[in-house]
Amino acid sequence: MIRSLILLILFTFSSCKAQEKANDIVLQPEEINYTFETVASDIDIPWGMTWLPDGSMLVTEKSGAIYHIKDKTKTEIKNVPKVVARGQGGLLDIAVHPNYDKNGWIYITYSSDEGEEKGANTQLIRVKLEGQSLTQIQTLYKATPNTNKGHHFGSRIAFDNDGFVYFTVGDRGNHPENPQDIKRDGGKVYRLHEDGKIPTDNPFVGQQGAKEAVYSHGHRNAQGMAKHPVSGKIWLHEHGPKGGDEINIVKKAANYGWPVITYGIDYDGSTISNLTQKEGMEQPIYYWTPSIAPSGMVFVAGDRYPTWKGHLLVGSLSFQYLELVKLDGEKVVGRQKVATDIGRLRDVKQGPDGYIYMAVEGKGIIKIVPKA
Repeated sequence: MIRSLILLILFTFSSCKAQEKANDIVLQPEEINYTFETVASDIDIPWGMTWLPDGSMLVTEKSGAIYHIKDKTKTEIKNVPKVVARGQGGLLDIAVHPNYDKNGWIYITYSSDEGEEKGANTQLIRVKLEGQSLTQIQTLYKATPNTNKGHHFGSRIAFDNDGFVYFTVGDRGNHPENPQDIKRDGGKVYRLHEDGKIPTDNPFVGQQGAKEAVYSHGHRNAQGMAKHPVSGKIWLHEHGPKGGDEINIVKKAANYGWPVITYGIDYDGSTISNLTQKEGMEQPIYYWTPSIAPSGMVFVAGDRYPTWKGHLLVGSLSFQYLELVKLDGEKVVGRQKVATDIGRLRDVKQGPDGYIYMAVEGKGIIKIVPKA
């Protein structure tokens, strides 16, 4: 009994030290081996980006507009659903279906007032684009209840290799109730079939009162999500409070701990939790302290950026740069600044042409062009 207790203490101590060491990675200065090219300007808060088969882009603007950008010409899309653009809410992410050339579906998340309660919550829809107008608008999921709180809507969209669609909803400022309760929306990653049906192998299917679309819980406010190009796993990052932004890999039924465990403190300096780990709750593969306020993420593939290939790019709202998070498998081994002082970077994606594109508040869409 005593021996087991000693081993448990040693394991806990070594786990804490490993986390401290992981967080001690120094942010390296920028190596300027690229230039910038503006693809679209005059977009106040560009939130999400995706590409159509002809190489043109669709970009969401938080206030409620979708722009079709082709050959640097910007056209506003018609028939966009009503968006509650308040606080952090608005028109959020956008993603084309992996088989878009065959089915034509586009997926969008936004803050919606649909429902009986006043206020808004995050909604996932799918639509088709005919000409320059949205058609066949279908609601796939609407988080409830609506609330007048203006923060923590999430929300990013990703598809896995099996055709499931994942999306995030922030805790809507209601913790600890939402993230730790599978009977409540908020603070979750959700997983659906492409048509909105709930997969029968979702972890909480059949549990009385559970939100059966939930795939993982204990999240705070995830605004970055991407599929790993080799493993196919879904990675995400989420905002911590003051410190403690996290990178996590989404696992079925996993509890990521918020707010029971956290590496951050509250904005007024008070303690949220004295715990940074607890049995049955996942540890992040990396956490930022101080917080960088991460938004958008992409794994770099292809040969346009040979020194970035296989690593992760994450936008920083707080420090207004792009961060290259260097990986060794699923371990973070380095950090480097990219695009220093570019502005509040809301999203980052790699286009079908292999170039990296940044969505920057007040500027628009900017392409990173490597120097020859």
